[in-house]
Amino acid sequence: MLSFLYARQSGLDDPVRLRRAESTRRVLSLELNHNRDVDRIHGNGINTLDIEAIDGRYMLSGGSDGVIVIYDLENNSKKPQYTCKAICTVGRSSRHVHKFSVETVQWYPHDTGMFVSSSFDKTLKVWDTETLKPAEEFQFDGNVYCHHMSPIARKHSLVAVGTKDPKVQLCDLKSGSRIHILQGHRGEILSVRWSPRYEHILATASTDSRVRVWDVRRALGSLFTLDQHNGDKSKASSEAVNTAHNGRVNGLCFTADGLHLLTTGTDDRMRLWNSATGENTLVNYGKVVNESRKGLKFTVSRGCSPEFVFVPCGSSVAVYGLHSGELITMLRGHYNNVDCCEFHPDYQELYSGGKDCNVLAWVPVLRQPDIEDDETNSKRGGAQAAINPAFVDAWSSDED
Repeated sequence: MLSFLYARQSGLDDPVRLRRAESTRRVLSLELNHNRDVDRIHGNGINTLDIEAIDGRYMLSGGSDGVIVIYDLENNSKKPQYTCKAICTVGRSSRHVHKFSVETVQWYPHDTGMFVSSSFDKTLKVWDTETLKPAEEFQFDGNVYCHHMSPIARKHSLVAVGTKDPKVQLCDLKSGSRIHILQGHRGEILSVRWSPRYEHILATASTDSRVRVWDVRRALGSLFTLDQHNGDKSKASSEAVNTAHNGRVNGLCFTADGLHLLTTGTDDRMRLWNSATGENTLVNYGKVVNESRKGLKFTVSRGCSPEFVFVPCGSSVAVYGLHSGELITMLRGHYNNVDCCEFHPDYQELYSGGKDCNVLAWVPVLRQPDIEDDETNSKRGGAQAAINPAFVDAWSSDED
């Protein structure tokens, strides 16, 4: 630690290196914190979590019971042991509540005054946080599996929506209408993600085993389709050509810099792709158990070196090295399958939700001060006294 501080102070090192090193240490020490609880509100499984990026203080959750909850993550009591309180709830008593399972919730990227939810009741609702009433509602013909708003967009306010229909829907928040559809998939759309690097680039995943990358400004089809064999037709059967996985693709996540895209599939594989070229980087993560029939919500760390991936894996959360594929650890604490997890980049914390109706907080272990062992000090002192006469008590008194 002192070497990092000295190098930064003297200008020998990049100022962010210390921050990255400490962020990495904190992620590697994540454990279930028994001093922090999260209010248990949901009566059924938790499908989705989202932490707002403005202050990093409020978290949304959506459950299979149709309920949406807003939590305050801040420790207002300043005590070591505290509970993250549910400050607002769109519960079953509200006439605006979703009738069926809420699949995705997301804060508006630039303001906590608004959030968006989508549900199996075939609707996408844009909520006013103050009144907890929908300011806008979009109706669809089939179940809505997912939606996503661009975290960086300034030139558009589009929400990409994946439904039971194989066409990706684009809804405009400014006009309140569906303005465009993206055709190319042959199955249900289980996951959609905007690039955090280019505001017009969108990735979509489907039950047809394919992942397509689109530029929404183009009137034609997708830019490219991810191919797990990188175009080598000798390795692929006729059915597996231009497929990202050998099963349903139910999870997408861009890295924070937008240079890479992660995908998960029901073939129990996770793959890392170059988002610019669509090339499979061939990082081997081993078997990543994936039994989800719907979308899988996983996340990537931010500000670490190297970066890490957090993936729900049965009743645990698996932590992998992003570029090495190494399984770092398994975070165990849930009593049933985990369906979603969300990384908090400000504090390097992780929140996970599952079918046991619990939201668990995984918090870094505090750095321990370097304290030498008392016995070692006493032995060292004894040896020095025997060797060095300066340590011998030469004081004389009349009593002797």
